[in-house]
Amino acid sequence: MTLRLTQASVVHANGAQALRGVDLHLRAGEQVAIIGPSGAGKSSLLNVLATALRPGNGEVDVLGERVWQLSARQRQRLRSRIGLIHQAPPLPPRQRVITAVLAGKLGQWGIGKSLLNLLHPLDIPGARAALARLDLGEKLFVQCQQLSGGQLQRVGIARVLYQAPEVLLADEPVSAMDPVLAEHTLSVLCQHAREHQVTLVTSLHAVDLALAHFSRIIGLRDGQVLFDLPTEAVDRRQLDTLYANEQLESLSSPPPPSSVQIPRC
Repeated sequence: MTLRLTQASVVHANGAQALRGVDLHLRAGEQVAIIGPSGAGKSSLLNVLATALRPGNGEVDVLGERVWQLSARQRQRLRSRIGLIHQAPPLPPRQRVITAVLAGKLGQWGIGKSLLNLLHPLDIPGARAALARLDLGEKLFVQCQQLSGGQLQRVGIARVLYQAPEVLLADEPVSAMDPVLAEHTLSVLCQHAREHQVTLVTSLHAVDLALAHFSRIIGLRDGQVLFDLPTEAVDRRQLDTLYANEQLESLSSPPPPSSVQIPRC
């Protein structure tokens, strides 16, 4: 197993319980979508898998390592093999896009090479290629403050693609994009995962995107796994239960035309 949670529970400092005894097993190269209402614990789950958040109870195994039995240095090395895409990427406004993308390798480069890269970009072709996959190649030397929210999300994705991690975790990666761009961006992520046998876990608010692009769906509610099923086994009754008291706006839109084939991860 690439990722394994065993009875993982998380209680935040304010007393709110984000995860309640979650069991989760993901194989190498598997691609999974996590869906659920706001406050279900999706971001907390991804942060636990990214080793950024330590559960109060339970075990976390990532890439064959028992995470919280490692030393701080060993855990840092492990994190360089994990890519986390944030819903709102932490990009300094005056930072150039090329610097933001090349930062994906900072966990793998030594301190000398990392400092040199801040003064002079070390891999312009590599950064341009990652951005080009997301239709942002022309933004290479633009400052981040000049980009829209959707463009910033794509820069964050390009940075993780450039990092080339073995595990790719994405927290609402297309929330600021229009439907067409969201479809394209998820297709890029899925294609990258297939080509490089990367384990991909993505949380999505848009249920239709999850059903269209992923072959395994995990429904999370109140910090618990309500269902973990192949996409074809997920029905309206299960979604109604998952989103009880919530409006499923994303399901009200018509499905993609049958003539358009959207590849699933």
